[in-house]
Amino acid sequence: MKVPVFDLHCDTALRLLGDSVNEAGSLLRNSGHIDLERAGALDGYAQCFACFTTPMQEQWHHVSPTVIFERELATIQREVDKNSDIIAIAYSPGEIRSNRALGKMSAILTLEGTAGFGYDPELLPDLYAIGFRVVSLGWNERNPLTGSHLTGEGLTDRGREFVRMAQSLGMLVDVSHISDAGFWDIMDITQAPVIATHSNARGVWNHSRNLTDDMFRAICRTGGVAGYNACADFTGENPTLDTVCDHIAHFLELDAEGTHIALGGDLDGVSATPAGFEGVQSYPALADALLRRGLTKGMIENIFWNNALGVMERAVYNHKE
Repeated sequence: MKVPVFDLHCDTALRLLGDSVNEAGSLLRNSGHIDLERAGALDGYAQCFACFTTPMQEQWHHVSPTVIFERELATIQREVDKNSDIIAIAYSPGEIRSNRALGKMSAILTLEGTAGFGYDPELLPDLYAIGFRVVSLGWNERNPLTGSHLTGEGLTDRGREFVRMAQSLGMLVDVSHISDAGFWDIMDITQAPVIATHSNARGVWNHSRNLTDDMFRAICRTGGVAGYNACADFTGENPTLDTVCDHIAHFLELDAEGTHIALGGDLDGVSATPAGFEGVQSYPALADALLRRGLTKGMIENIFWNNALGVMERAVYNHKE
C-alpha cells in the first residue's frame, strides 16, 4: 500500500555526524535507516528530526552536550538547505500540507533531552523561534527536570515550569523516556495534548520504555498520540512485522477509532529492528501487514499521517499569545 508517512522521531541528525561505527553521510543518500532517496518513494513524507543530548556525551564523544546539540542542529539545517528542491523545514501543520502539495518532504525540528541547553525553560522561546516544535524533558538519566524510566523520580518544580512554558508556546511535550512518576506528574498539570513520540504498548511487551494501558488512555484524553517505535528491544522477542501489528492492534483495543496512534520509528537510533522492517523504505510493508490484519485504508492513513498532523494542529490551537 502506497501511503504518506509522518514519523515523529528519528536520530538521523546524530548519525550524520559520524562516529567510530558510522561514517558521516548525507541526508540524500546514506547507509542508515533514513535518507531522502528512499523516502522519496513514499506518497508524502514528514520527518521529525531530533536533536538528542545527554550528559553521557561527555564520555561518548568527549565534547559537551551543548556542542553536540549545536552540531546536530547545524547538520539538519545544512542538509535540508542542500536538498531544498525536495525537502524544507516546516514550522506549522499548514507548511507540512503545503510542502506535500508541492511534492516536497518536510523536516520538523524536535528536542530529545535537555542537556544541550542546560535544562533551562527560559530558553524555550528562542528554541521555538528557531523551529523546534516537540520537546522531551530528558533521556535515560535523572536531570534537574525529572527522572527517567530507568531512575524513577518524578518532576521537579523546574520540570513543571518547563512543561508549562513549552505548552504555552505551542510546543508538544514528549513523554517517551520519562519515568512513570514523571508521566503522571505531567498529566496532573497538562493544558495541551501530550505525546509519546516513540513508545510502544507495555501490554504487549513489558518494557519500561513502553506505555501501560492507563498511560495510553491518559494520552488519548489529552488529545495526544503515541508513535510506534521500531526498536526490536521494545517490540518483542525476535519481533517481526506481525509483532509490530500486535502493538498497534493493542492500542486499537483502547482507541477503537485509531485517532491517537502514530509512527515514531526511532530510526537511526536503534541497533536492531523487527524482521521485515529495515528502514523508512519499509513503511509500505507495514501498511500492507496492517491491511492483512483487517485495518481499513482510512485507519492506516490516519496512523501513518493524519494523527500526527492533527496533534500538531491541536498544539497550535492551544498556543496562548
